[in-house]
Amino acid sequence: MTTAHNTTSPQYPFTAVVGMDDLRLALLLNAVSPAVGGVLVRGEKGTAKSTAVRALSALMPAVDVVGGCRFACAPTAPDPGCPDGPHGTGPVEHRPTRMVELPVGASEDRLVGALDIERALSEGVKAFEPGLLADAHRGILYVDEVNLLHDHLVDLLLDAAAMGASYVEREGVSVRHAARFLLVGTMNPEEGELRPQLLDRFGLTVEVAASREPDQRVEVVRRRLAYDADPAGFAARWAGDEDALRGRIAEARELLPRVTLGDRALRQIAATCAAFEVDGMRADIVMARTATALAAWAGRTDVAEEDVRQAALLALPHRRRRNPFDAPGLDEDKLDETLEEFRGTDEDAAPDTDGDDDPDPDGPDGGGPGGGDGPEGGHPPQEGGPEEAPLPPETGLPHQQDGEAPPTPQAPEQPEPEPRPQGGAAGEKPAVGATEPFRTRRLDVPGLGEGADGRRSRARTAHGRTTGARRPRGALGKLHLAATVQAAAPHQKARGRRGTGLVVRRDDLREAVREGREGNLVLFVVDASGSMAARKRMSAVKGAVLSLLLDAYQRRDKIGMITFRGSDADLALPPTSSVEAGAARLAQLPTGGRTPLSEGLLKAHEVLRVERMRDPSRRALLVVVTDGRATGAPGAGRAAGGPLARASRAARLLAADGTAAVVVDCEAGPVRLGLAGELARDLQGTAITLDELRADSVSALVRTVQGTRTTHGNRKAA
Repeated sequence: MTTAHNTTSPQYPFTAVVGMDDLRLALLLNAVSPAVGGVLVRGEKGTAKSTAVRALSALMPAVDVVGGCRFACAPTAPDPGCPDGPHGTGPVEHRPTRMVELPVGASEDRLVGALDIERALSEGVKAFEPGLLADAHRGILYVDEVNLLHDHLVDLLLDAAAMGASYVEREGVSVRHAARFLLVGTMNPEEGELRPQLLDRFGLTVEVAASREPDQRVEVVRRRLAYDADPAGFAARWAGDEDALRGRIAEARELLPRVTLGDRALRQIAATCAAFEVDGMRADIVMARTATALAAWAGRTDVAEEDVRQAALLALPHRRRRNPFDAPGLDEDKLDETLEEFRGTDEDAAPDTDGDDDPDPDGPDGGGPGGGDGPEGGHPPQEGGPEEAPLPPETGLPHQQDGEAPPTPQAPEQPEPEPRPQGGAAGEKPAVGATEPFRTRRLDVPGLGEGADGRRSRARTAHGRTTGARRPRGALGKLHLAATVQAAAPHQKARGRRGTGLVVRRDDLREAVREGREGNLVLFVVDASGSMAARKRMSAVKGAVLSLLLDAYQRRDKIGMITFRGSDADLALPPTSSVEAGAARLAQLPTGGRTPLSEGLLKAHEVLRVERMRDPSRRALLVVVTDGRATGAPGAGRAAGGPLARASRAARLLAADGTAAVVVDCEAGPVRLGLAGELARDLQGTAITLDELRADSVSALVRTVQGTRTTHGNRKAA
């Protein structure tokens, strides 16, 4: 399926969607002005994100395309480089706007299209099968779970969105076609965040959550059950509202070219983007386009202050993030102060040579027409279907207030006596904050993997440097031209070659073997016992783990976290792509109690066993953060049944499975027992200190996780 249109039952009506005012407004603004740049919808599962997005296509105006053109060229301005061109004065096809869905597991050829390499080499013909980008031209490209999209597909989307065209390059044979589309994505932040480059490509972002109002939840269920029971009848009941909203979109589109964006509004936009320190100039442009669309939607020809305010609430939250632990949001008090400071008349807003801008107390108050069902600028938008039945008010877009600055790095830790282990909750100490994150050295899994594309360990991937050639396994990937010619050359005489063309058969084709880097599963096992409870030490440990979490985010890893303290180990964070969840668990981590090191390692062994069954190609890196001490049930530390002996056996069990491991040694004080080093030897891994973990540390050495054993996946790759 390339489009979201359902041929068996009508689409759920857009005007029947209950609540979610911000989402509906953002989608409607893009319908009025596609130049706004699309929408990113963030929210928990089960909030009808996909339902609302798919319903938008029915409201979009139909388009005229050149008859028979697979690339949706406009009859009045066809693409001069269209692969199906040049276009003459053929028939014109009038069709609905397409909504094309990009599956998370789509291949590169499915996205951009594929060339018939065999015909290209033997006949010199550019036989091209269009992909989803061609289908989405002049329409909507919808990516559900966009945060789970593979990196190489994200790169292709970025290129197409930036250039308005898609390029397919295969060994000197190239095809280009126009690809301008409205990009709409949905995601659940719990499953991981987007790369900043793709995040910035979305013009607007909205947060959605299920309503906590019982009456509204009842209405959601009532409408959904009615639709499921009789889709056609339900759609017919909302047809009038759909037609009215479709007509209003058309009216706003006609009004849009006449909307004036005055100097006052422009200065407020620029001042707002500067005040919130957003990167680049795209935010200013998106805010200007959004404010203009808001004015047109309200039936006005001038941009008012409420339009600027609402545009900021939609266009800036996702552009303010400085690291993956920051949640999107704006400080609305700061926004109002900025708008107030730069409020004035258009005549008074001419730039001064000294850069000063005195606010005009007699300037417009930002109020404007747009009563009725138009959105109220500066407040949660209330737009849905024009004739929608009254519903309880929505809470609107949630905004997070600016958090406090992260704590400054701690001074070098002075030796402190180790606290005595305490049992149970009696020895628990409250959670302490982490020191400032730092850039860590890369820790690699040894060998050559075949996992998902990432940035950590060496692997055979679809992208990277070419290291050899092989016969295709299924569909041809990246062609290795030299190897293909070499395979075909000995058979030219037997195949009756005539002229200059090379006679190529399917068996001659060779694809390139490439080596790049993969993402791994980084499983943290963090000691939160009493021996780690000294405040300075635990702050430093949390800062180190936070730094490793940030490194895992940048290298496209999955992460998991196990903590051990008291009498047991806890899976604080099941393996996920969300580093924000890991940071949140880490911030809430208390300390105290005994040190059940063996339980933590055994829990790690069980988690890794399950993950190997779920995703056999993703190799794991175990990061144990501890001082190496172990306490627990009665018995001498290194005696047969003692806690250190049990921890040693658990470590050897992990080593037997080929788990790559590194131990971050947190031992401090004048007397050091070297237990973390012994644990690393049992794990057949490497021990590094907190200081050596820093990439800019003078004493740090270039380290990789080394072991005499490799995982089953490594042996298979070898």
